[in-house]
Amino acid sequence: MLAKQDHILDIVDPQNLKVLAQVPVGEDPHEVVASADGTTAYVSNYGFGRYDTISVVDLIRQRRMPSIDLGPLYGPHGLAFVGGKVWFTAEGAKAIGRYDPETKKVDWIMGTGQNRTHMIFVSEEMQQIITTNVNSGTVSIIDKMTNAPAPPVPNGPAPSIMRQGVPNGPPPRFGSAAPGGDWNETVVRVGNGSEGFDVSPDGKEIWVGNAHDGTISIIDRASKSVSETLDANVHGVNRLKFTRDGKLVLVSMLAASDVTVMDAASHKEVKRIPVGHGAGGILMQPDGSRAYVACSPDGYVAVIDLKSLEVVGHIETGRGPDGLAWASRN
Repeated sequence: MLAKQDHILDIVDPQNLKVLAQVPVGEDPHEVVASADGTTAYVSNYGFGRYDTISVVDLIRQRRMPSIDLGPLYGPHGLAFVGGKVWFTAEGAKAIGRYDPETKKVDWIMGTGQNRTHMIFVSEEMQQIITTNVNSGTVSIIDKMTNAPAPPVPNGPAPSIMRQGVPNGPPPRFGSAAPGGDWNETVVRVGNGSEGFDVSPDGKEIWVGNAHDGTISIIDRASKSVSETLDANVHGVNRLKFTRDGKLVLVSMLAASDVTVMDAASHKEVKRIPVGHGAGGILMQPDGSRAYVACSPDGYVAVIDLKSLEVVGHIETGRGPDGLAWASRN
């Protein structure tokens, strides 16, 4: 878990809720993600577009490694680790990118054309990317396109296709030579200040918190359109996460004293859980028993039991806790 004001990553034992180590991670750390094998953490150094690095932490030796220089991709924020690579947003460049730890290079970049591309989701098969764009009030749904033969030239001769030296053989996969292939972006208008979001465990819906409006937009993932907007009274909503079973949605707010719990099926409020004086990052424990909520003004992470929906403990952290990630060593 990150302590933004102290510029550190706290490594915590979830059994006793004690901090095992603190590792420096550079200026203004905002989000953190762990590698699939649980050995490495990646931290975005944000600075509202001033910085262009991702810090790297060796979780085994509990020490900082050389940072990743993103060059002109300023303002890295949202992170995901999928397919052995680090996917990130870059607000200052209105873009998303991908870093390969094996080659130590950014191997793919794509512009979104949206303002403050902030949080990111990448599907396991890496065929779809979803981002929220805070100042545009939109969500980008970016799909990898199926390669298809190039269209014929009007009034021109039929192309003679060569593949492995065989005339008129099977058509080549056009576009596959381009790094990352071709992608198609659908921009969905949601509410003002769209920031925290999550994809339902069944993959059918995208729930988006609109900080300025205090609403939650529900996007039907298949049609890529807003199916409902909930007047949930969640002004200043920062993060939104489904429980592992998909039954509940937890919503944190930066300027509120509680976390709102919504029923995913009925879309009704279930409860408001007092946590402190404002909350940011939310992390679900893999076994579905607990949620961890970063209470930035209070300097701790609240531990919520997801059966009783009560706070059952606190993790004392550095100042300004926010981004959270779970590291499981394989």
